[in-house]
Amino acid sequence: MNICLFPGTFDPVTLGHTDIIDRALPLFDKLVI
Repeated sequence: MNICLFPGTFDPVTLGHTDIIDRALPLFDKLVI
């Protein structure tokens, strides 16, 4: 199982953050934000 940890404050959440999340989702079994 591949798990990705994406730490950060995300205040505010930007389009860059959501772009990275969208790109990571197909690469890992689990994405922890």
